Amino acid sequence: MITFQSLQNPRTYAILGTGALGGFYGARLQQAGIEVHFLLRSDYEQVRQQGLTLESPDGNVTLPQVYAYRNVCDMPPCDVVIVALKTTQNHLLPDLLPPVLKDNGVVLVLQNGLGIEVEVAKIVGSDRVVGGLCFLCSNKIAPGHIRHLDYKQITLGDYGIETNGESYSPCGVTERMQQIATDFERAGIPIDCAEDLFIARWKKLVWNIPFNGLSVVLNATTHEMMADDQTRTLAEKLMEEVVLGAAACVRAIDPSSTRAVPPHFIQTMLEYTAKMTPYRTSMKLDYDDRRPLETEAILGNPLRMAKQAGVELPRIEMLYQQLKFLGARNQV
Repeated sequence: MITFQSLQNPRTYAILGTGALGGFYGARLQQAGIEVHFLLRSDYEQVRQQGLTLESPDGNVTLPQVYAYRNVCDMPPCDVVIVALKTTQNHLLPDLLPPVLKDNGVVLVLQNGLGIEVEVAKIVGSDRVVGGLCFLCSNKIAPGHIRHLDYKQITLGDYGIETNGESYSPCGVTERMQQIATDFERAGIPIDCAEDLFIARWKKLVWNIPFNGLSVVLNATTHEMMADDQTRTLAEKLMEEVVLGAAACVRAIDPSSTRAVPPHFIQTMLEYTAKMTPYRTSMKLDYDDRRPLETEAILGNPLRMAKQAGVELPRIEMLYQQLKFLGARNQV
């Protein structure tokens, strides 16, 4: 049985990956008076000397001084370590996490995709991992300069393992989730605490798989995709496959389970996207900047999990193959 420890109050935070996502949430936490420590690479000198700048519809802010580091070994151990790196950099986590995590601390994984908590749990233990699903439109437009466009909410879910050691299990709303939620809400970030992280991850994929993938393949913004009837229909069909994959994977874990992504969630996501400020998705930004794509975490892992559960997802499979080709060619 997994038990979840409470966190210290006040809590300290470390941000691993001070980009569009980590920079935004870290800046908001510091603005709210919470102690935050930022790991940086190419932006280190700029942020150390000039701080962080955040443009936002909620109001622009400049933090002239932040705790900035180039190496985790120079950072103090923190209560909550936020992983805001791209999943393509997760091979670095075995070296990054141990020095900066307190003995009773937790890792909050703010990344896209499925199965990523499993990787983190192998490093720090399954009882020290919380997942976070961010619905955020934000870009880094210059070193230490984040532009927030739209949305900002996070869904939190505690990670748990089934007896087979491979799958997520519902943990309910734990005390430490509520403590982390309190800090983010203090920073003006809406939080939803999910009892089931596995379903929450699949729900996020309902948006991420079609819109991240199609944005690269079609060279289009969210607005352009939603304005075209055929593309909107294709996105909806991809969403239906995601829901089908989620149901198959839940049944494979527990045939009697009623856990599922509700069908109406598809229309909810389409409505959100139609209202969204025209946006280049994170995968499209990575492609345009010739960075590796998060194809495996966002499409490959769900596809493999669904196949193991006996379900084929042909449209997602084709999108995955297209992204693998484009991603490889883009790196040459």
